[in-house]
Amino acid sequence: MHVDILPDIILGNIFSYLPLQDLRSSSLVCKRWYSILNDEDNDVWRLHCIRKLAEEVLSSDLLSSAPTYKTKLKAFHHAWNPEDCSRNIYIKPNGFTIHRNPVAQSTDAVRGKIGFSQGRHAWEVMWEGPLGTVAVVGIATKEATLQTHGYIALLGSDDQSWGWNLVDNHLLHNGDSQGNYPMLNNAPKYQVGERIRVILDCDDNTLAFERNYEFLGVAFRGLPEKLLYPSVSAVYGHTEVSMVYLGPPLDG
Repeated sequence: MHVDILPDIILGNIFSYLPLQDLRSSSLVCKRWYSILNDEDNDVWRLHCIRKLAEEVLSSDLLSSAPTYKTKLKAFHHAWNPEDCSRNIYIKPNGFTIHRNPVAQSTDAVRGKIGFSQGRHAWEVMWEGPLGTVAVVGIATKEATLQTHGYIALLGSDDQSWGWNLVDNHLLHNGDSQGNYPMLNNAPKYQVGERIRVILDCDDNTLAFERNYEFLGVAFRGLPEKLLYPSVSAVYGHTEVSMVYLGPPLDG
């Protein structure tokens, strides 16, 4: 039977076994194939999700901001990188959450798997354990340090990283405080479990944050035109931090 006259359900089963990198080129073959693959919540993407993602994360609310199977799969491919983190950090089996081991006098950081130099990107970060004395969320280049002695704001301690310290609401870059953030009188402190949305605009070279769906303003301007990775740094033993990539931000 010629592939063009195969029923959609059989085509879908075939697509579900193709490598992900082949699905994009498959969607360009014809309108029918595009239509099947453009449905982000069909069995093609569901089966890929089941093979790639842990059952516990698919049944939890961690990925509630990634509503379709395709967006869940994309979030997994952008999640924390187990090969690009401090030796005192490991990625939990769910693939989205780091756990910092209780190592004294150490500050530890992690980067996401994929960096960005073009377009607009958003992801959510959730601290799921105590913040400790320093807890920083932001971005870093590949050159930024991932571990140092003592308890410091590691993310933002050099010219290769930019961060927001959730403990004291200070912005940090190149080892210096860049002022309070958000620019509000008596701005509320971060509460464990809240979702922080990070918005990186590589076209305007800016970094901004949202909390509880409230836009907090641009935090950093003039970012370099190089690969920038989602990152956090932590000091508290056994604390955990999750990151879920969302794709382009929804304005308004």
